[in-house]
Amino acid sequence: MTPKAPTATGLFLRVFLPFAFVYFLSYIVRGVNAVIFPYLERDIGVTAADLGLLTSAFFLFFAACQPLLGVALDRYGPRRLQTTLMGVAALGAVLFALATSLSGLILARGLIGLGFAGGLMAAMKAITLWYPPRRWGLITGFHMMAGGAGSMAATVPVEWSLSILSWQGLFFWLAGISLLAGAWLFAAVPESPPPGGHGSLRDQFRITRLILSDSYYWRIQPLLCLQQLTFIASITLWIGPWLRDVGGVADQSARADILLYTSAAMTLGFAASGLVADALRHRGISDIASANVVTLLFTLVVGWIAFLPSLHPALPWMLFGFLGAYPIQYFPQLIAAFPPAYAGRVSTSVNLLVFVVIFIGQWAMGKVVGLWPQTAAGYAPNGYSWAFGALFILQLAALAWLLLSSARPLVHRAAAAAD
Repeated sequence: MTPKAPTATGLFLRVFLPFAFVYFLSYIVRGVNAVIFPYLERDIGVTAADLGLLTSAFFLFFAACQPLLGVALDRYGPRRLQTTLMGVAALGAVLFALATSLSGLILARGLIGLGFAGGLMAAMKAITLWYPPRRWGLITGFHMMAGGAGSMAATVPVEWSLSILSWQGLFFWLAGISLLAGAWLFAAVPESPPPGGHGSLRDQFRITRLILSDSYYWRIQPLLCLQQLTFIASITLWIGPWLRDVGGVADQSARADILLYTSAAMTLGFAASGLVADALRHRGISDIASANVVTLLFTLVVGWIAFLPSLHPALPWMLFGFLGAYPIQYFPQLIAAFPPAYAGRVSTSVNLLVFVVIFIGQWAMGKVVGLWPQTAAGYAPNGYSWAFGALFILQLAALAWLLLSSARPLVHRAAAAAD
């Protein structure tokens, strides 16, 4: 029997809130480069390609640990694992503050990524342990709100902090807060024996291989990977340079304001995603159908950013933030497609490919943007048009693949075979 906290208030205070705060911090460190990039250009001498590589290093380490993370979540539970990882995140933040070269920044950001690798996955495992399946999408949407709030904190508040702190001092503060978050997790989250945590490591990894070879997994993953690449690469980095170089927003505080509006729209989108999906489900519209429609709208906004940037510098990004939040609803659908004991390995198997694609794609975006000679403002607008235009076309192709595929969830195939 799945263990449950005694009350809704207990669930909120002891399960939801600690993991939500970790995810809040995760989005701050993901998105901070979109604000501090001029300081890194000035102090370290990074280029557009360097920025793409540096920011994506977070996701490389993120992706590399996903298979082991999934096994560890199902075997040991989210409390102990994420508490340990917060110490790694704090170490990475300290090293980032002390770095004096691009290689030092990359190593430090990679450790930060490793430390926050369970920010969503550990929370989703906790959600499957403590909440009923019908609430997974709703609670996931609320959890993602914390990430949106972190993205908001990475805009104007970070810009303000840089008026009284150096960017190095900012990262020392983030290290201390990460340690406090780990202590909160350890003290507050109840320990529980997670289902599916027994058997040899070979057996545990065999389930991961089964997930990675599943046809329904591959029905959704191409679209999810490309959408998350576009969304996360932009929110964590490229929106800032785009506003400066294409949108003509030269003032850094004005760019921070637009970043804040975009993050607020994203936060609202995360909150709305679970509520809307739940409401539409009661009206006979499946979660995957609603996610597909919103993803199409999001892709059209990407086309707007790529091909019609002169229409308005801020409005498409606010729509980008709001609509880009909804496809997170693909995650609970994929988790529900497999037995509950596989939840940790499903979520991390999804993340594995997503963040490999983000690492490669964000670096590639930097390479494309840097192909054209630099302008007086920064990077040439043509590079952004090609980068976002490619993402627009690839997302349309992936959406077509999902719609044309007839693959069914594993639990449905197993039930049909049993009948």
